[in-house]
Amino acid sequence: MSNSIGILRESSFHSALKQWYKEPGDKIEEPIDNYIIDIVRDNLLIEIQTGNFSSIRKKLEKLTESYEVRLVYPIVRDKKIVKMDAGGNKVINVRTSPNHGTYYDIFEELIRIPHLVPKMNFTIEVVLVQIKEFRKNDGKESWRRKGWRIYDRKLVNILERKLFYTPIDFLMLKPASLKTPFTNAELAYSLEKSVRLAQKMSYCLRKMGILKVIGKQGKSFLYSF
Repeated sequence: MSNSIGILRESSFHSALKQWYKEPGDKIEEPIDNYIIDIVRDNLLIEIQTGNFSSIRKKLEKLTESYEVRLVYPIVRDKKIVKMDAGGNKVINVRTSPNHGTYYDIFEELIRIPHLVPKMNFTIEVVLVQIKEFRKNDGKESWRRKGWRIYDRKLVNILERKLFYTPIDFLMLKPASLKTPFTNAELAYSLEKSVRLAQKMSYCLRKMGILKVIGKQGKSFLYSF
């Protein structure tokens, strides 16, 4: 499961990220071509997306026709889960999540917009963050969470950032142990991730034009950079 933040469209976390990125002279929530832009910095439009890329795809496609656009995407590396009472007034329990996101989790969402990466005026900034996730048992969540609902997420710290200007920049995520040619299973082993994520990564890199199929090994495709 991806550790990207995809439940809340707007939260104190999203607001905190906007304030963190804001520089003197920037405009916040600025209308541009019938869209509201998170941050406008001179000629650069910065969109902070904490959810599914499908919801922002058309917006990015349209804006990149005329403007320089940077998509900022946070991935949760460390998370504290804070359980509150039903009214959200009293802390019941605090624990550290065993799940830790990595830069590879970008491919969980990038699979929806790989065609934008080669555009000269489009960049992606991936941010590894620490957050606190607040939950309360108010009966508004499904049985899967046993009634516990996530009602807010707050930024604790920004740990690392990587900026991807071109498809070639994504090669920095290539595992050093990976030999070519390779299958998705071999890529998954090198990443220490699931085959499902490896398949998404290879798909994105193929769409970006930096990976190609050169044959088959049994029923599996063989890839080369």
